[in-house]
Amino acid sequence: MNRAAMPADVKTVTVPLILAAEAVDAGKRLDRFLQERLPQYSRARLQAWIRAGRVKMNDSAGKPSQALRGGERIQVEPAEPPPLAAFAEDLPLEILYEDADVIALNKPAGMVVHAGAGHWSGTVVNALLHRFAQLSGVGGGLRPGIVHRLDRDTSGVLLVARVDAAHRALAAQFAGRSVEKVYLALVHGRLKQDRGRIDQPIRRDPVRRTRMTARPGRAGRSALTEYSVLRRWERFTLLEVRIATGRTHQIRVHLSGVGHPVVGDRLYGAPARVEGLPALDRFFLHAHRVRFASPSTGRQVTVEAPLPAELQRWIEGL
Repeated sequence: MNRAAMPADVKTVTVPLILAAEAVDAGKRLDRFLQERLPQYSRARLQAWIRAGRVKMNDSAGKPSQALRGGERIQVEPAEPPPLAAFAEDLPLEILYEDADVIALNKPAGMVVHAGAGHWSGTVVNALLHRFAQLSGVGGGLRPGIVHRLDRDTSGVLLVARVDAAHRALAAQFAGRSVEKVYLALVHGRLKQDRGRIDQPIRRDPVRRTRMTARPGRAGRSALTEYSVLRRWERFTLLEVRIATGRTHQIRVHLSGVGHPVVGDRLYGAPARVEGLPALDRFFLHAHRVRFASPSTGRQVTVEAPLPAELQRWIEGL
């Protein structure tokens, strides 16, 4: 895949759009109203503009779910369109394993895997394009080589495909649940059982769209999480976690659902600070080991990433 460069001297000037809500629009959500009036933009993009303060109702910032009364003056400031392909950036990467098919890197916490709303630079993909001449194109121009993902504040082993054939082979292994994925997680509370299994479907939270939810009896995508206790403290438990599926936020939402949120994960109920301990500006969740079959030889490859220094220090502080 050729590296794509983003011109630094080209800037698109956007002109604010002025819309007027009519009486027939009363009761409509702001995001739905905008989608009706501006069908050239996706609803997700319009919602992102609202949250970013680019949409004003009578000169005040609006909310996606805000109901119209009719008669409002609505100003929309479109954002510049995102790039069509990722571009190379000289960013540090720690490579754990490399062959002709696969790259395994140690993703640091705080780094986004690929471009998305609000993150068009500084990603793993930007760093990969600078370091490697070729990556798989199966995932498209914004996600070259990316076979699976880790949350922004989760660290650890991430697999990347160098060629299309390897990408398809790895994707089939993930889909067939033959890839072994082992995480280390420190959770709040003292788990009594040495081992546990959480088998609850996961779906998007209908109220808080940035969250996922796993409630018994609710529809969702199947998800299986198994854990074993490595060490206990009075207020915390260190777990080795294995996941057979790879749903969004799976480990975080499953552990929170049984009353033991991951340390640092405020989205799923962890406190912002723990008395007597330093603040942790990330999740205590680390992709420790990945085991997969080489796309070329079929032999088993195991890649491990050591626990990051900041997490090791936090444990020592206990």
